[in-house]
Amino acid sequence: MSTLNNAPIGVFDSGIGGLTVLNALWQTLPQESFVYLADTARIPYGTKSPETVCQYAKQVCGQFIRQHHIKALVVACNTASAHALSTLKNEFKDIPILGVIIPGAAAAVKATCNQHIAVIATEGTARSHAYEEAIQHFNQAIRVTTQACSLLVPLVEEGWLEGEITQRIVEQYLQPLFKTQDVTTPDTLVLGCTHFPLLKRCIESYVGKNVQVIDSATTAAAQTLSLLQEHDLLSSAPKQETLFLVTDSPQRFITTANIFLGKPLDENRVRHISV
Repeated sequence: MSTLNNAPIGVFDSGIGGLTVLNALWQTLPQESFVYLADTARIPYGTKSPETVCQYAKQVCGQFIRQHHIKALVVACNTASAHALSTLKNEFKDIPILGVIIPGAAAAVKATCNQHIAVIATEGTARSHAYEEAIQHFNQAIRVTTQACSLLVPLVEEGWLEGEITQRIVEQYLQPLFKTQDVTTPDTLVLGCTHFPLLKRCIESYVGKNVQVIDSATTAAAQTLSLLQEHDLLSSAPKQETLFLVTDSPQRFITTANIFLGKPLDENRVRHISV
């Protein structure tokens, strides 16, 4: 087994939402070490053009890969997965790279019975049609209905995960998808933003038990395990504490990260880097 096996896995996000993916990776790959990179100086990616997202992702990931010698890269951002994944794969061919869209799409295709899938996402991801293309790549007969839900992101970052206001906003977004005169409403819902798993209980309460809710963080973690097995890259070394890298002031990241991780983040594990 080479020393590469014991190198860390890189997790890249434009900001804080990818921590739901990191949480899922911790659970799925408890023996692995991770380095998490948040491009917090340039968030949000979701409102930027595809060309700008590609430029940012290529720049920050190039520095990330070179300096931290990661063995695999998880792009834990739906917008970056939609616009920059193929660019990153072409640019950095020496390591396996995966995003969150394909795993989520594959799980949704497997889950649906009535061939109608709903996707909720940020404006940028919704505009990209990345989930529709990924889902219909697996099965062209499946109908996909996408709803941009940009207000859910600040709700999560403020820690408003439940309560009347949050419930009303969730209902406002989901009502056009599930409370319509359409004969066949979706039986599967993809959480197409890494912030949204923190609202899963509220969302499931609204859509009911007959709708399968797909968490792209969990599906991405499962796909990462498969990818490491395929490339014979599973670690045999003792796990190292996760290192967090941010491109803006660490303090805001630390405060919000506590909401996502459900526990205090050790400030000594958070470092500022320049891009």
